[in-house]
Amino acid sequence: MATAPALTDLLRMNAENAKGGSSYASNSSLQKRVILKSRPVMEDSLKDMLGNRTFPSCIKVADLGCSSGPTAFMAVSEVITIIYEICKEQNRKLPEFQVCLNDLPGNDFNAVFRSAPAFCEGLKRDMAAECYVSGVPGSFYDRIFPSNTLQFAHSSYSLHWLSQVPENLENNKRNIYIGKSSPPDVFKAYKEQFKKDFSKFLGLRSEEMTSGGRMVLSFMGRSMEDPTGKECCFMWEILNKSLLDLVSEGLVEEADVDSFNLPFYTAYKGEVREIVEEEGSFAIDKLDSIELILGNDVTSAEKSQRLARSARAVSEWLVANRFGNNIVDKLYGRFEGIAADKFSVENVKFVNIIVSMTKK
Repeated sequence: MATAPALTDLLRMNAENAKGGSSYASNSSLQKRVILKSRPVMEDSLKDMLGNRTFPSCIKVADLGCSSGPTAFMAVSEVITIIYEICKEQNRKLPEFQVCLNDLPGNDFNAVFRSAPAFCEGLKRDMAAECYVSGVPGSFYDRIFPSNTLQFAHSSYSLHWLSQVPENLENNKRNIYIGKSSPPDVFKAYKEQFKKDFSKFLGLRSEEMTSGGRMVLSFMGRSMEDPTGKECCFMWEILNKSLLDLVSEGLVEEADVDSFNLPFYTAYKGEVREIVEEEGSFAIDKLDSIELILGNDVTSAEKSQRLARSARAVSEWLVANRFGNNIVDKLYGRFEGIAADKFSVENVKFVNIIVSMTKK
């Protein structure tokens, strides 16, 4: 009997050649907005880090969960630009940069590597910066760097993905995530899995980072304690409803929906603080949440199309593995229709947690 694919093989964003304009590269505008919103936090973190130590000759920067497309180099570009500005203000020599781009092995690293030469050449032309890029395939829930080598780590739009689907979700019937009808123990299972994963992530990074190294993380979260609010589950509620529609049409087995749960969790700001403080490797410098409205400048139809393509870009591999490729087009077409109905009567905000930390 064939072995079921590991989650690390399935949890990948759609590549550049994805069908129907559903590549992650073409559907990451929200992610780009979050990186730009987190820039002041990165700036404060880097200024503090470089003001409190001897300026190194080379700074090693890691982007964890880099994906592919426009966002793959966006965060490290901001980091290098900030350091360039600091050096210019303080009349210091610009250090060299070792940039490590990490993601799961299924990521479209070919697209990333095709962009790397132009990225490095642009930095050299604009800032006289020497930059050396490498790809680091692997889960950030494992060790991925040597001990005491990283000075700055960044991650955006990745840590809401869990290392595995929580256990004991058998009673989460007709739901693919935490829903209004989910029993309390389903929320508890997701909450505990996030705590386990995030704690492990912090512990591993503390081994890899130098003393006083900094880390800036941004990921999807929620502003309320209720884990079933629209800001937490809007996209997955629509995907869930779309799947149940296909069940009613006989195209999907209800038992398959009942046994399908997403490895995803939106944390509350208080949870994040509690986990960081309990794990103990890092001190929080700043912890905040920001709210973004999806496509407030476009029509409901355009918003629903954007959301459907974004949902497909991040979930198609998981969905197709469970339900088969033959229902994918119909499923996300149904998603777009349901989203259009919802957008005609309401706007939806996405909450993102931003946290800056210093290794103790």
